[in-house]
Amino acid sequence: MKKVDKLNLSLIIPCYNEAENIPLLLRRCDEVLSQASNIEIVIVDNGSTDNTPAILDELLVHKPYIVKVRVELNQGYGYGILAGLRASSAEIIGWTHADMQTDPADAIKGLALFEDSSKPTQLFVKGKRRGRPVLDILFTIGMAIFETFLLRRIMWDINAQPTMFHRDFFTTWDSPPDDFSLDLYAYYLAKKSGLKIKRFPVLFSERAYGTSHWNISLVAKYKFIKRTLIYSFSLYRKMK
Repeated sequence: MKKVDKLNLSLIIPCYNEAENIPLLLRRCDEVLSQASNIEIVIVDNGSTDNTPAILDELLVHKPYIVKVRVELNQGYGYGILAGLRASSAEIIGWTHADMQTDPADAIKGLALFEDSSKPTQLFVKGKRRGRPVLDILFTIGMAIFETFLLRRIMWDINAQPTMFHRDFFTTWDSPPDDFSLDLYAYYLAKKSGLKIKRFPVLFSERAYGTSHWNISLVAKYKFIKRTLIYSFSLYRKMK
């Protein structure tokens, strides 16, 4: 199999009220960029209401190689990612989280899968989480079973990061969701489009600072499940 030439990657990292995590995140991004010169980091301030904007302004003034995008009003997790994707410039694009539960350096491993492929335009790459709490694993299994039966495609660990794909695939997207359903949309559309799915293990750690913006209580989980179910049925009707 003939390898493709070295590819560039734009990694989108949406940040919503992540002031405490930003310094650590940027240090880790610097380490990633020191290992791979073909990676562009796009930090999206997704309408933060804490000190995230000020901290980013202060720290990024000396990091012109990191692209910053500001969303003035938070309109959802997916909205911030989409804003970053539209501002990106590389052939391979994707996203990961800012809370340091997943390492930005995982994207280097994902990019290697594209560089080892003879058809990078036909590849869709996601992490496969390891080290998660048992209750979260059970929740993931339940959602995977439901989505698999509803959408008639094997769907597993839907919200794992990073999520990476070729820009050509992004140009086919039609009305992607602005919330956490973006992970489901991208993964399902990749399967429906016949892209080759490749997964690789990533260590899922505890948040460095702060708390999750959705996984904070049973009520929050219920609201997340409700929104996901509503979107899943609309996606089923749209795609069938």
